[in-house]
Amino acid sequence: MAPDGEASPNKKSATAAEATGNNSIFSVGDGGVQISEEQIARRVAQLGAKITNDYQGRDLHLVCVLNGAFIFMADLVRAIDRPLTVDFLSVSSYGSRTESSGEVKLVKDLDSSLKGRHVLVVEDIIDTGLTIQYLHGYLSGRGPESVRVATLLSKPSRRLVEVDIDYLGFEIDDAFVYGYGLDVDHRYRNIPFVTSKS
Repeated sequence: MAPDGEASPNKKSATAAEATGNNSIFSVGDGGVQISEEQIARRVAQLGAKITNDYQGRDLHLVCVLNGAFIFMADLVRAIDRPLTVDFLSVSSYGSRTESSGEVKLVKDLDSSLKGRHVLVVEDIIDTGLTIQYLHGYLSGRGPESVRVATLLSKPSRRLVEVDIDYLGFEIDDAFVYGYGLDVDHRYRNIPFVTSKS
């Protein structure tokens, strides 16, 4: 079951696209999953408020998983009303394909120590669960006080391994989604909403 307060993706809305012509990249795809800028903003604000409350008095350190989570991360940190630090890492499991390879490889490591810190991993999407399972184990081995997970999107129907999600934006159906940091062959990350193609 989805966490309390989770917003439901709107099947039809996606703001900026409707004000632009057909040649604009800010156009809604033809898939069933559509999440508007307004829906995202509301949900990020809710998540930020919960994280602010949950981490009172703790040394909060956010780890952004590049490249897909960078926009979500930028908005989320600005919604967390407490001191925090950030770092970035990158893993590879997709390449140019739309299907996960099932193999996870660390591409860029962290720049700072995790020892004794409360780590919040920020992901764009949890699909099979293999990437976040790998990252949770890898980061836990570096001596943090705790490791939790925040993700913008989750596709439970695609799970190969069960993983815990502490802060969830939206639970979605199995569709190929892009925008708001998620890409199509390294493009379209700058679309300000989440859309999908069939």
